[in-house]
Amino acid sequence: MLSEDTINAFLKARSLAVFGVSRDPEKYGYKVYKTLKEKGLPVFAVNPRATEVDGDPVYPGLQALPELPEAIVTVVPPDVTKAVVEQALQAGIRKIWMQPGSEHEEAIRQAQQQGATVVFGGPCIMVVAKTHLR
Repeated sequence: MLSEDTINAFLKARSLAVFGVSRDPEKYGYKVYKTLKEKGLPVFAVNPRATEVDGDPVYPGLQALPELPEAIVTVVPPDVTKAVVEQALQAGIRKIWMQPGSEHEEAIRQAQQQGATVVFGGPCIMVVAKTHLR
């Protein structure tokens, strides 16, 4: 069970970047980004194969973002999560939420060893946002 402090650390982050945003409304990458945005969170969309989603810019990677996010959310395959987490840690990001199915054990260990707050093994940040933000 996630603590309220951990949940608040993400939901009150200065900004978040969602890796794996999709233009397909049926995909979780789209649903997660859209939910966080609709809840008023300052969120960036990241996907190297897209340029926009619902009129919002989609950035190809962490370095392309207009500012360094305080937290990241991964909605990508585990091997991609590993690379994203390595980049995020190098950039100084210490809040990492791995959506169910995107977890990578080595990335989790690496992030925890560097003092990051890592959420993995469920729950979905979209569900948490819907229940904690009205």
